[in-house]
Amino acid sequence: MNTQQVADRLVSLCRDQKNVAAIKELYAPNIVSTEMPWVPNMDVVSKGKEAVTKKNVDWLANIKTMHSSTVSDPIVVGNHFTLKMIFDATLQDESPYYIEELCVYEVNNGKIVSEQFFYSM
Repeated sequence: MNTQQVADRLVSLCRDQKNVAAIKELYAPNIVSTEMPWVPNMDVVSKGKEAVTKKNVDWLANIKTMHSSTVSDPIVVGNHFTLKMIFDATLQDESPYYIEELCVYEVNNGKIVSEQFFYSM
């Protein structure tokens, strides 16, 4: 798959809330995922499919109710693409959770090799 095809497939899976399936299908074994440095209870950098999958599973387990989620169409430039994601949820502890994030991905040989997320809480 080329970068546009990977981006379109990721959008499709994320819109269907199949984030873990997206990792399994589209991510390289040596994926590097980078979060904002100030996020509590989360590693800034996760390396490898297993670590990135665990991070996603843990995040999803912390959500009690997902009220809405939005994933933009991708903007592709060379072997990179970006998405805007918005999540409105209630966490397990009943606190509200709302986040808008800019997601930047790099594709190599048809697989996502890096992802980085930018957001404010």
